[in-house]
Amino acid sequence: MRQVWAKIRDYDPVLIGSALALSIIGIILIYSSQHNSTGEYFRNLYLRQIIWLGVALVAFIFAVLIPLRMHEVFAYVYLVGIWAILILLIIVGRKAGAARWVSLGPAYIQPSELAKLAVIFALSRYLAYLKRPVLSPRAISGIMILVLVTSGLVLKQPDLGTSLVFWAVVVTMLFWAGASPLVLFLTLSPLLSLVFAFHWISWIIFFLLVLVALNHVRPNLWTAVGVVAANLAFGIITPLIWGRLLDYQKKRILTFLDPGTDPTGAGYQIIQSKVAIGSGGLFGKGFLQGTQSRLDFLPARHTDFIFSVAGEEFGLFGAMIIIGLFALLMWHIVSIGSMPRNNFNRSLAGGILAVIGFQMLVNIGMAVGMAPVTGLPLPFVSYGGSSLVIFWVMIGLLVNVRRHWQEY
Repeated sequence: MRQVWAKIRDYDPVLIGSALALSIIGIILIYSSQHNSTGEYFRNLYLRQIIWLGVALVAFIFAVLIPLRMHEVFAYVYLVGIWAILILLIIVGRKAGAARWVSLGPAYIQPSELAKLAVIFALSRYLAYLKRPVLSPRAISGIMILVLVTSGLVLKQPDLGTSLVFWAVVVTMLFWAGASPLVLFLTLSPLLSLVFAFHWISWIIFFLLVLVALNHVRPNLWTAVGVVAANLAFGIITPLIWGRLLDYQKKRILTFLDPGTDPTGAGYQIIQSKVAIGSGGLFGKGFLQGTQSRLDFLPARHTDFIFSVAGEEFGLFGAMIIIGLFALLMWHIVSIGSMPRNNFNRSLAGGILAVIGFQMLVNIGMAVGMAPVTGLPLPFVSYGGSSLVIFWVMIGLLVNVRRHWQEY
């Protein structure tokens, strides 16, 4: 009996159970959000999600069975292959206006979802074989090239939300690899310059903080010069980048700061989402009783704002169950990530934690008005086949990491 339990424990039933519970909750919420739709396609979305869950569970089994060493060997091949697909999509998108999906018969696959895994594999291998300090110019250059190319190709689709995920992966994996918070701050400082440079006073204060951080870290001369030059350059080009953003991307940022500036346009989603969650109260209005969903006030309710459906129909109690399941899932990922002796496997767990955690925080933040609308789905819960399959592949990889934690 002990041997049987040991084998079951290797597969981490709590990890799998929490992911499966979130997936089932997602199907229930998708059905609830679209059951009153006039179109047959939307009414049957929950059936499509059930099929995708079946595909995802098959992919999960393959992820458990395929040796992690193979992913380590082919990590860079995966990344270059994804780059080629993303470049092809951009070329197609110029003719069609935008292209984010690849058609495979009746199914559509979103390559940017695959790119998340490819970046995690590539960064895990890079960090596992890194022979120099994380803040050295060559180390940072390699990491930045890898992430800038991928996020740039995804942003070009355009897909702003997914492009931000790669930066969350970098920060988490560098921290996982032992980088100090100050090192992480300096690594991301050029990107942060883009944010603070929208007003010269805030940018000067930020730039002084960068100088203080450099004084504490005391990197070599060329690294310090590179960090300062990058911050100056990014601060200068901020107006140019703002000018190149699409109108809807600008509106998302501005309405996040003040949804009331465009209550019937870009701010409509945030306002209706907050109304839906607030009207749910403690225990909600009941299953299939959400008025914001039933009367079609809540947009994207089966994808971006599915958490709002949960808040309206099941109240604070239902919302806390979802958040609790995510907390349990994350805690187990951290636990698994601390086990491996192999640096690649350890970094792999850190990258997966970053993707699931970042998307969960941003999606729920969107629903309650604490984050701009970026189009990131709620992991396991929102409608979307590519997303669901990739997240279950990640769960399979984590089970694989746990089962082989003793390998070097």
